Amino acid sequence: MPRDQLTQAAEEVKHAAAETDGEAAERMDDLAETLENLASTDQGPDHGRLARITHSLSELREGADGAAAERVDAAQDHVKAYRETVEGV
Repeated sequence: MPRDQLTQAAEEVKHAAAETDGEAAERMDDLAETLENLASTDQGPDHGRLARITHSLSELREGADGAAAERVDAAQDHVKAYRETVEGV
């Protein structure tokens, strides 16, 4: 199922948050929750929402290092893979 990609992205972000401190960890936790919610809604996110999520992941990646950075990269890959299945733009 394509939305499994969003669930996987949420898991990666959760793991990244566990390896991060402070505000960045809180932002990652919030984003993981958002991804989980989007994965389970009746209608998945559109391209605009996915672009905002990708942008948020890019911002989080800038402040991450080591394993957390790798997790954020993996989450971004999952979001991009899901986005390829979304009709439209």
